[in-house]
Amino acid sequence: MQFRSQRFFCVFSWEQRKLSELATMHARIGWQNLRTSEFLNDGDYMLITGTDFDDGRVNFSTCHYVEKKRYDQDKHIQISDGSILITKDGTLGKVAYVKGLTKPATLNAGVFNVEIKDEDKTDEKYLFQYLKAPFLMSYVDQKATGGTIKHLNQNILVDFPVVMPQKDEQEKIGQCFENIDNLITLHQRKYEMLKKIKKSFLEKMFPKNGKRVPELRFSGFTDDWEQRKLFDCIEKITDFRGRTPKKLGMDWSNEGFLALSALNVKNGYIDFSQDVHYGDQRLYDKWMAGNELHEGQVLFTTEAPMGNVAQVPDNRSYILSQRTIAFTVKPDVLDENFLAISLRTPRTQDELDTLQSGGTAKGISQKSLSVLNITMPAKLNEQQRIAKIFNDFDHLITLHQRKLEKLQNLKKALLKKMFI
Repeated sequence: MQFRSQRFFCVFSWEQRKLSELATMHARIGWQNLRTSEFLNDGDYMLITGTDFDDGRVNFSTCHYVEKKRYDQDKHIQISDGSILITKDGTLGKVAYVKGLTKPATLNAGVFNVEIKDEDKTDEKYLFQYLKAPFLMSYVDQKATGGTIKHLNQNILVDFPVVMPQKDEQEKIGQCFENIDNLITLHQRKYEMLKKIKKSFLEKMFPKNGKRVPELRFSGFTDDWEQRKLFDCIEKITDFRGRTPKKLGMDWSNEGFLALSALNVKNGYIDFSQDVHYGDQRLYDKWMAGNELHEGQVLFTTEAPMGNVAQVPDNRSYILSQRTIAFTVKPDVLDENFLAISLRTPRTQDELDTLQSGGTAKGISQKSLSVLNITMPAKLNEQQRIAKIFNDFDHLITLHQRKLEKLQNLKKALLKKMFI
């Protein structure tokens, strides 16, 4: 994609128009409303509801169906490929572009069908992208009526201002954003697919309850897995529960050594995008002396939220903060990468749920953890091979997640620069 420094190749001034000048808006009116008893699980006439919207598209797999007489009631809410839809009730201002429709479709209550008046002057993809941009949501937030349940009335939406370049530039802009949307969807699908595959492997590569061997196994390994107490495989637990800088006569700093807390330990990774704290050299020396962390060491959150697992990302010096403990494994018994995967399996997470205690803020004590069992291969090299395949999955998942975030940020930046 190539752009000029300002906007594509535009030599004409853009003009501002009201949405009602560009399109008509129709919705299912009161006397046409459907009863839930009329919703069918299958049929020849699809019913599109606002809850079927999925990031600018219609998820046809979640749609219900209606009888032909309901479809025939109103031709203005009969939908085809290229239709632009806007929710007017519930979650207001969500926009979807209909593409890939395989059956005739109509609208449920709560959704507008936006039909372009003059296709020679207005490009449907451009109008869809402009309506999907943040401008409409800002307008909706200001104008929506009602108390707890908000409504987007047609007499409000008709005045929504849309800035319009010439038709050929509209087509370029609309196509550009459609290409970005397609890339975002592609990476989103790959990301979701990898997570599903990983989940399936977790279920098959670890024994089910009552079993001693998994369904799926590397060749050359035939021995039964062992069930052992977690603490029998741990050399040391570093736990600073209750310790705070203030109790040491100090405070957090604006720079220095990063603190790893329960708010940074997510399920499988460390997140420093928020809730970041630092400690200075004096705090680090007093707090971490003799308890230094190393790359790959397994971290486990004991409270708020309980049961998240990650590994120390590198060999920088970190401060281990409250509500997070670090396990030092017995290296001849347990591979720390395998431990990190094992603690995140559904079986172990279910067992952890039974061991936690407390009211609203649930937690788990070392005493409760001491009875936790883990099921593991006796041979370290089998543990290591299992850990590697899941670490490879995590790497691929993270890669697609980052690509997805970059594309989403690119689109957000272009929305600011390419619309006026």
